[in-house]
Amino acid sequence: MQFKQIVGQAVIKQRLINSVKENRVSHAQLFLGPEGSGSLALAVAYAQYLSCLDKQADDSCGECSSCRKYQKLMHPDLHFTYPTFGLPKETSIDFIDSWRLAFLENNYLNLDIWRSYLDAGNKQANINIADCHQIIKKLSFKPFESDYKVLILWLPEFLDKQGNALLKIIEEPQPNTLFLLVAQNQDQILNTILSRTQLIKIPALNYNDIKEELIAHHHQTEHAAAEIAYLSNGNLTDALIMLQQENKSYHTLFVQWLRFCFANKGIEIVGFVEQLSKMGRENQKNFLRYGISFIRECCLLIAGAGELVHLPSAELETAQKMATIMNISMNQAIIAELEKAHYHVERNANPKILFLDVSLQLISFLKLKSSPQGNQYIAN
Repeated sequence: MQFKQIVGQAVIKQRLINSVKENRVSHAQLFLGPEGSGSLALAVAYAQYLSCLDKQADDSCGECSSCRKYQKLMHPDLHFTYPTFGLPKETSIDFIDSWRLAFLENNYLNLDIWRSYLDAGNKQANINIADCHQIIKKLSFKPFESDYKVLILWLPEFLDKQGNALLKIIEEPQPNTLFLLVAQNQDQILNTILSRTQLIKIPALNYNDIKEELIAHHHQTEHAAAEIAYLSNGNLTDALIMLQQENKSYHTLFVQWLRFCFANKGIEIVGFVEQLSKMGRENQKNFLRYGISFIRECCLLIAGAGELVHLPSAELETAQKMATIMNISMNQAIIAELEKAHYHVERNANPKILFLDVSLQLISFLKLKSSPQGNQYIAN
């Protein structure tokens, strides 16, 4: 994994490269970033750069024997620990082939994607005491080939109190041993471990980074890439999942729904709810997420912060018209209702009942502002 293969994060990449050039490599580091930010890929690229036999100014060479092994995740000094879903005695090493396949197919995998590779269903994720003992064993030896032995622990949030068994190896590691934790939620990490690591905060990707990635490497039109980038909210994992779904354009549907509710058109609403109920759960979730994001953009326009809005031109025009007839409190009520609906869709609520109920709530929020002029704005 080379830095140039990772989307965005130029500042973080340069910081990591500088730490190697200036010989300031901390033996225990926490890569903390939201899902889809590329934190796991950055940790692997950093480890590869450290071990590269022909380091370039801004990346590993990608061609030396060390890089070739890293690119297959098969370097003898590279180790992984990650959540598993099986018996207490099962450890990460039991699933290393699946792990390599999962990461190499999608450098931005999340826990649900990893779960699917193990056919784990709804089993609880865990990093158990047997895995902790494996970590201690792996890190007790000197590097085999490279200057550094590296262990990457993905999602330390799933370490329970047994994680305290790692404190000694973190505090007193073997020379040239690197312990990289890759996490999403700082509050769920054991404080005893957190206090012993150097924190590297990785931000969510920005709108343009995701849009350009989708156009350059996933054959998306500018309009489709713009909508997915907007809907993904900085999460490239979500953006890549959306590419696999049939319906990627939610703007027309959402505005049509608002128009029906605004005009209190009962028959049309019933037909529309029938249409939504057949979209499938993932599309329903994305439809609601689009609505939440779109209404938030309207709030920014109402608040006079239009420079912060990222919408394609046609959608921006609709949002600007809607902003003239809606207010912040109305929008907040709509967002809360859509967020609640998203929660229930995730938990397999009956879609017909759910979307009909949400429609009735939207009517109640919108009816006091209903006017022929306003209806025209939303319709257009």
